[in-house]
Amino acid sequence: MSLSDLAASLTKKKPKTISSRYGDLPKHLFVACPNCDARWYEKQLGPFKVCPGCDYGFPLSVSERVNHTTDSFTEINADVRPQQSLFPGYMDKVAQIQAKTGLNEAVVTGDAMINGQRCALGIMDGRFIMGSLGQATGEKITRLIDYAIVHQLSVVLFTVSGGARMQEGISSLMQMAKVSAALAELREAGLFYLVVLTDPTMGGVTASFAMDGDVMIAEPHARIGFAGRRVIEQTLHETLPDDFQRAETLLRDGFVDAIVSRNELKRRIAQLLAYHQKEQD
Repeated sequence: MSLSDLAASLTKKKPKTISSRYGDLPKHLFVACPNCDARWYEKQLGPFKVCPGCDYGFPLSVSERVNHTTDSFTEINADVRPQQSLFPGYMDKVAQIQAKTGLNEAVVTGDAMINGQRCALGIMDGRFIMGSLGQATGEKITRLIDYAIVHQLSVVLFTVSGGARMQEGISSLMQMAKVSAALAELREAGLFYLVVLTDPTMGGVTASFAMDGDVMIAEPHARIGFAGRRVIEQTLHETLPDDFQRAETLLRDGFVDAIVSRNELKRRIAQLLAYHQKEQD
């Protein structure tokens, strides 16, 4: 082979890429912790999906929460879903998210057993329009509270939310008062309400039922507040401290009762349920 032929053959060969040698690499192989900025191989997070460096909890789906927290779970009111809105394209977006997540709404509710303690359990899921509070979200939580009153059960609610769902207008904002009124009836019945605040819990959810628990537990480094950090900084024209709206700051200032690592949540929740059940008896 002449030098010219060799040069021509080499120019025809495409350089080998990682994907050509090993196939398509999986997505999210490495993840960055939003709290401490450390980067980890995704499998290093373990089944609870927590940062090995700072114990920050990455998002969990409803099914993962159920698996980690309960002995058994029977869903109720699964057919409640968003209604038509005047916001253009809203129902199309809802249909897409329902197909992607397998959820009808941003919260799943049911009758659960947690280390032998029966309770009415609600779990919000941030994958559904950022866990925003819509008409169906408030309806499902209200029905869960009504169910607890009828069956004389404590209520446990995991919160994650970006706030009220503005696509539903005033109907979304009304859910804040609606759920709070149902919680007042729960208290009149002498029943226990436990909130587990996860990252992020913001907006109208924080301004109502998320901060209305008899006991409020938070996961480490969860962001909990009303307006977002960027909005406040733009309004005040000041830079906020790094620990602003973090669970640890709220614990220090008395707005949260405890911070509990994710792998300890099931045991701690069961202890609180058992204690308050004895008080009720």
